[in-house]
Amino acid sequence: MLLKQYKIHFFNSLKNIQDEQEIESFFFILTEYLHNLKRVDVALNPNFEISEKEVEKWNVILAQLQHDKPIQYITGEAWFYGLKFEVNESTLIPRPETEELVEWIIESQKSKVQSQKLEILDIGTGTGCIPISLKVNLPQANVSAIDVSEKALEVAKRNAQSNKVEVNFIQANILEVLDLNQNFDIIVSNPPYVRNLEKQEIKKNVLDYEPHLALFVEDTDALLFYRKIAQLALKNLSSNGLLFFEINQYLGKETVELLENLGFKNIELKKDIYGNDRMIKCSI
Repeated sequence: MLLKQYKIHFFNSLKNIQDEQEIESFFFILTEYLHNLKRVDVALNPNFEISEKEVEKWNVILAQLQHDKPIQYITGEAWFYGLKFEVNESTLIPRPETEELVEWIIESQKSKVQSQKLEILDIGTGTGCIPISLKVNLPQANVSAIDVSEKALEVAKRNAQSNKVEVNFIQANILEVLDLNQNFDIIVSNPPYVRNLEKQEIKKNVLDYEPHLALFVEDTDALLFYRKIAQLALKNLSSNGLLFFEINQYLGKETVELLENLGFKNIELKKDIYGNDRMIKCSI
């Protein structure tokens, strides 16, 4: 069977679920995943044939996509800040908004002396995409990362190894940590922040497949993680240190007020590429 013939079947099978641009993106991700063919290779090989066995592989994946399984969990990989990361259902899929947070942190260090040692801590690391990207781009930094999930940390450790960087990974429930036992120049966190009341807004592919432990908080105390991490930052942030958060887009004002009430200064609320309140930077 010709790949271009299968492409028609692929599009027709998904057109009632996804928009055309998304289907096209899936198709070319899979041509590279299954056949090592980039988009340009497909264009240059219009008569590329796929065997019956290969058609079976496509069909298995197509059935998963029809059930809204995220393509990153199907291929087991995602790209973040120019780096490839292993992902599975024990970890959230890295998102573009979080790349913006990483960019903001890197930008904040541009004026610093390159030889100056930096101590960085990421809390709730998941795939390790934040600390690994920071270590690649700020090689002078000592980078540590905490997560409650042993399975997520196994993935994060493999990601550090495949991206050839050293990150100190620690398994801990941050809500039970009383002291971080050292000072950090940067503390960053993208903690669980989606309230249960917002579940109806969440796409099926996220709700059915991504780990709820890393996504949801109780409606009654949506800023639980921010309060706890900020309290630890008051003890363990160095004098010129910075605290960065990714936040719930609906709770920007409330998160700023929480930090103000705890005594943080220079609080900056920033929007993401979609125009939503998405991240905060502050100092003590």
